Amino acid sequence: MGDSQLKNAHPSAQQAHDGRSMRERLLAGDLYIADDPQLAAESRHAAKLTQQFNTSDPSDPQARLAVLRDLLGSLGEGAEIRPPLLCDYGYQIHVGARTFINYGAVLLDVATITIGEDVQVGPNVQFLTATHPVEAAARRAKLEAAKPITIGDNVWLGGGVIILPGVSIGENTVVGAGAVVTKDLPANVVAVGNPARVIRPL
Repeated sequence: MGDSQLKNAHPSAQQAHDGRSMRERLLAGDLYIADDPQLAAESRHAAKLTQQFNTSDPSDPQARLAVLRDLLGSLGEGAEIRPPLLCDYGYQIHVGARTFINYGAVLLDVATITIGEDVQVGPNVQFLTATHPVEAAARRAKLEAAKPITIGDNVWLGGGVIILPGVSIGENTVVGAGAVVTKDLPANVVAVGNPARVIRPL
């Protein structure tokens, strides 16, 4: 965005040019512009690693694991992720020990995604941290932001679950297939539906 564009932009667009890099703004959870060269380079690096992982030889699990360790922020002992996997940056994803993530996971890690230990994730589950401004002018200025997602230990997410920005799910909770989790869920409950609602305790 040029100086003349910035001067006439929405106030939130002007705030995005406060002297910090777009990467610093992203990591702080503030509005940022995604096509920044540094962020674009990091996204391309993640895309290269996810391609390597998604096309890796299943008969060589150690090579597959090595790619995951390069891609992710952390990967606990005994954790397993089945390809294909899609993510934005990779380094903002933390997966706990013995967690299993089935085929087709989408982890938009503009903000941190923390998945605890012994978590079971069904196929085609989406972890969506990214948000966009409601104001049309700010969206036109290509501003984005994100809110972190946290999944507690021993959670089970059924196939096709969608987790929206800023959501936390407490330990041992079960989320039924196809649920859309729009707000925090407590520990030790079963939740289903769109939006997900608690139907009983565990």
